[in-house]
Amino acid sequence: MRILILLAPLLAATATPAPFPVKEVLAKTETIRLAPDLSGLTVAEQSAVKDLLEAGQIFQDLYETSKHHQALEARAALAKSGDKDLRSLYWLNNGPIGTTLTNTRLPIVPAVDPEVPGKNVYPIGITRAEVDAFLAAHPAERGSILGERTVVRRATKANLDRDLATLAKHPAISVLQPGMQQKLRALKADSKILYAVPYSVAYAGSLMKAYGLLNRAAGKLEASDDELAGYLRNRARDLIANDYESGDASWVTGRFARLNAQIGSYETYDDALYGTKAFHAFSLLSTNEKATNELRGALGGLQEIENVLPYEHHKRVRDDISVGVYNVIADFGQARGTNTATILPNDALYSARYGRTILLRENIMRHPLLFAADLRIWRSALADAHANDLTDEGNFQRTLWHEIGHYLGVDRDKDGRSLGVALQDQADALEEMKSDLVSLFALHRMNHPGLRTIQASGIRRTLQNVKPRKDQPYQTMQLAQFNYFLENGLLAADPQTARLTVDYDRYRDVVTSLLREVLALQRGGDRDAAARFFERYGAWIPELHEKLATHIREAQGNSRFRIVRYEALGQ
Repeated sequence: MRILILLAPLLAATATPAPFPVKEVLAKTETIRLAPDLSGLTVAEQSAVKDLLEAGQIFQDLYETSKHHQALEARAALAKSGDKDLRSLYWLNNGPIGTTLTNTRLPIVPAVDPEVPGKNVYPIGITRAEVDAFLAAHPAERGSILGERTVVRRATKANLDRDLATLAKHPAISVLQPGMQQKLRALKADSKILYAVPYSVAYAGSLMKAYGLLNRAAGKLEASDDELAGYLRNRARDLIANDYESGDASWVTGRFARLNAQIGSYETYDDALYGTKAFHAFSLLSTNEKATNELRGALGGLQEIENVLPYEHHKRVRDDISVGVYNVIADFGQARGTNTATILPNDALYSARYGRTILLRENIMRHPLLFAADLRIWRSALADAHANDLTDEGNFQRTLWHEIGHYLGVDRDKDGRSLGVALQDQADALEEMKSDLVSLFALHRMNHPGLRTIQASGIRRTLQNVKPRKDQPYQTMQLAQFNYFLENGLLAADPQTARLTVDYDRYRDVVTSLLREVLALQRGGDRDAAARFFERYGAWIPELHEKLATHIREAQGNSRFRIVRYEALGQ
């Protein structure tokens, strides 16, 4: 009862949503704790870590705010309530909307508004049809409205006045956004008119605080790691300029000592309206220097892989791609969870100029609880003959080459547009599928000694415990891969049990065929054609998929969802 009283002032509820199944979800949730050894850091580095963790919390707040307009108020109310279960669910879901056992999205507490596709980076409740109509009438605004790091607003007097006041309060941001004040002053106050402001304006106060913390950390790191210090200063400036080039260049080309950090808004998975808005993430990482040096020495010949991918119009790529093996100190925002690896930046121009950096999160990739759960799922879904095909090393290698796969293949469509602009809400699913397939294709071409277990990891990747929602790009592409593999004989399902067998002799041909089709879709740049592809391969048959998903859910036990806790945050 106290929860409802505390949250009632947020907004008057309209329709009452179904209650969130709190106990049921928590019964299927396990806790993963990350506690890397930081004793090797200098005193100055340990002090810088505290500044960076404080900056990370700012990014956590920004992420939650971007996902839901009532998030921080709900979080504060839950903190006062003392309800540990609801607080755990909020943490698990990075906000007040949670995922149920049937993969539906519901408010964790009933006083919170339901989730909307545009989250809180478009006007609340706006439809794609309304935005499309506005862009058709104002085509010059497309770049800003669908910009990666902009918030879209209605041109009400209150919104315009607030943004102009922000620019007046923060002259540094105003200088770095030339023409913004004039544009805002010229807009007519009319709620039917849409306009966009950069993140640096929308979140000015928070990003100015982050700017100060990053610069303070840089000062402490100057003596022990001047390249990392330089990156932090550049990224601090990027945040208030809303232009990431300087930070991305120094991040990708830098060779850091004992620490690294992913800082910024890059991934667009949370934008279910257009798939173009990037959401904030922050990862603080400690370097496994020995493993990193060994891995960098083993990589090479990427141009040879690029040249044999099944598409035309091959590009030039760098062989000296930056890669590192790390232990997560703490993750914030979109990065929080059990994400195993990352490759950034996504911008095709910056990637061409500077390359990309791969962050392999070793204390997640090799966490014994996580692999044990993977193995249970594998053995529940596959025939007994395949019981020992999957290993954690296979997962590691496939994941590494998945990230490299993002660097290879199509990065612009035939008209020169970025894939995000061309394919919109279909871009992420196609890109993730491409990277999965490039990984398997490349490792087969290399005749990797652990190929069988890598191939098993590729199959494990496609197994679903519940029917995906359309706003889940990862799960959508995984289901499409699974169905393609079935249709083309790589997988076969027992008609009675739905358990799977793998025809490894078919692996190379089937992967190559699907990769060719995905690359063609990316090159074509036709959003509707991509949607038809996922519609074709998105079938969910109760007698097959649901039966198999039931096996998987039973095998998962209490590891259906995972709460990650961090020693560095005192947890």
